[in-house]
Amino acid sequence: MDPAALTQLLSPDGWALLNALPPYDERLTMRIAERLREEGVDAGLVAAALTQSRLRARGRAKFDDFADGMLFTPAGLEQATRLVVGARHGRRYADAGCTHVADLTCGIGGDAMAMSAMGLRVLAAEVDELTAAVATVNMRHFPESQVRHVDAMALDLAAEGVDGVFADPARRTASGRRRHDPAAYTPPLDDVLALREQVPALGVKVGPGIPHAALPEDAEAQWVSVDGDVVEAGLWFGPLAPEGPGRSALVLRGSTATTVRAPGDGVPVADVGPVGAYLHEPDGAVIRSGLVALAAEEVRGRLIDSTIAYVTSDTLATSPVMTSYRVLDVMPFGLKRLRTALRERGVGRLTIKKRGTAVVPEQLRKQLDLRGEGEATIVLTRVAGSQQVIVAEPV
Repeated sequence: MDPAALTQLLSPDGWALLNALPPYDERLTMRIAERLREEGVDAGLVAAALTQSRLRARGRAKFDDFADGMLFTPAGLEQATRLVVGARHGRRYADAGCTHVADLTCGIGGDAMAMSAMGLRVLAAEVDELTAAVATVNMRHFPESQVRHVDAMALDLAAEGVDGVFADPARRTASGRRRHDPAAYTPPLDDVLALREQVPALGVKVGPGIPHAALPEDAEAQWVSVDGDVVEAGLWFGPLAPEGPGRSALVLRGSTATTVRAPGDGVPVADVGPVGAYLHEPDGAVIRSGLVALAAEEVRGRLIDSTIAYVTSDTLATSPVMTSYRVLDVMPFGLKRLRTALRERGVGRLTIKKRGTAVVPEQLRKQLDLRGEGEATIVLTRVAGSQQVIVAEPV
């Protein structure tokens, strides 16, 4: 979206057109565009409105019904925090006693909206002028907060009177490629971390792939998943980390939230042993945080291999941070033997999971030539160092 398109959308006619469009359906887009142009609507406005309609449809995954009243840029939507996670960010600041938070890289305003909805006053800074304008639209319902087009790293935080700082540095290049090196973030992670000397209540959203060796010793590092997808990692300092430094995983599934946490002095080492009657797949946030051993303790389990994040147990004990399966068979990996085993079970619908193997699931599915009405799950992985197949069914 360019400034001219934004200006058109924010005109009374443009805003009315955008909000009058039916729910986005790609199959109908061409027909709607032709009809609107035939009615005399400016072609540029039609294109801008339909683009926003498409982005709003995508934005519902992160913002639910709120997306229907928002504006988006493609890059801003990509990096925006989900509303359910942004609300938890806001809760940290509120619980820490903060009242005025500087969101130094607000993007389209997702986190700033969530924090403002928690009753916090937010100074939302954005260096890109168009994105700042979009954030201003999205923040219109929160008059106590403000969006400012400014390089946030040049702000005088003391003069602004903020008592909390949040940052979500850009982690993609202009071409959309991910930046995995924290030094390549915009702004660089070290520059953001230095701000905790001015404002101890600092929170920073980082990529989930951040190496543990790069974590500051005084941070609570928390990985967050939503309905099975790892969406972010966050670094929290000072009063935002009331339990002190360490690593944690926050698993959000539906309306439930479960936290697994290890203090800063380390994580226990999990036992390793043979595959038992049950197999447990830890949530991705638990795996990324390196806390599989704690999850294994919860189900009285052990790892099937010292390098693989699958847990096994002899008796059934479930956990909200793991998906559990009943083990039906375990065998060395071999196409002929696996095909025979599945045909004997009449398996025609197969879920293929893999970890620690180079097998391509879709290629394997074709080679298995599945037949039958039954359903099963197979796990291709290493067990005690060797390639194995575990045939299982969900508990």
